[in-house]
Amino acid sequence: MFIDTHTHYYDEWFGEDGAAAVQRALDAGVEMMLQADVDSRERDRMFALAEQFPGVLRQMLGLYPGSVREDWREEIDAWVSRLDESIVAIGEIGLDYHEGTEFKEQQKEALRVQLEIAAEHNLPVDIHLRDAWDDLFRILEDCRHLHLRGCLHCFSGSYEIYERARRCGDFSVGIGGVVTFKNSRLAETVARIPLEHILLETDCPYLAPVPHRGERNESAFLPYIAEKIARSKNIDTDTVARETTLGARRLFGL
Repeated sequence: MFIDTHTHYYDEWFGEDGAAAVQRALDAGVEMMLQADVDSRERDRMFALAEQFPGVLRQMLGLYPGSVREDWREEIDAWVSRLDESIVAIGEIGLDYHEGTEFKEQQKEALRVQLEIAAEHNLPVDIHLRDAWDDLFRILEDCRHLHLRGCLHCFSGSYEIYERARRCGDFSVGIGGVVTFKNSRLAETVARIPLEHILLETDCPYLAPVPHRGERNESAFLPYIAEKIARSKNIDTDTVARETTLGARRLFGL
C-alpha cells in the first residue's frame, strides 16, 4: 500500500472527476492521499471533497507562495481559523520566484510566520520551493530554534541540498514524477538519500510520471514513481512502498 503525500484533487483540472480519480487511486493500492492547501479561493472545495472520503483524503492548511499578495496576513488568518486535530501539516508553504519577485519580501515574511505557527501547533511543514534556495536556507537556519520537521515537496535538488536541509530540521524529500523523466538526474540523487527520508508524492494533477508524462496526473500513477526509486536503489518496490508509508505515517502522524 502507498501514501501519496501531496495532491490537489480539488484543482479545476479535475473538474467533476476528482472523486472518480480518488477511487482509481484506491484501486491501485494508494490507501491515503494528503491534499495540500493553496489559498482561500480553493479551500472550501478541498474540504468538500475530503468529506466524501473520510480517512482517505487528509488535509493540510497553508498559504502557497504564489498566492502571497498584499493581503497575505488576512489569508493566513483565514486558514488558522480552521486549524483542528484533523489537519496533518502546514502546507504547501515556501518561496517561489519563478514567475517574478514582486512579492519576494512578503513571501519571506509569510513563510516565517507560517513556520512559527507550525511549531506552535507541533505540526510538520510541507515546503514548496522554486528558484529561491538561498533565501529558503537563510530562513530555515534562522528558525532552527523551532525544531522544525517536514517535507521538501517536489524535491529536485542535489544530495548536498538534502544534507543541508537535514541540518536545519527533521526534513524528508518528496519524490514525484520528475524522477522518471528521461533527462532528469534526480534518480542519481535519490539513490544516495536514505529511504527513511524519502516520501512518495504525485502533486496531481501536475507532473505525471513516465509513461503518462504530459497527461493529467493522478495518485493511481504513484507505483511508477515507486518502481523508479526501487530501480535506482536496487531494491524491490514492496520495500519502497513499506518504508515510504512508514515514513509518511511518522512525519504526518497518520
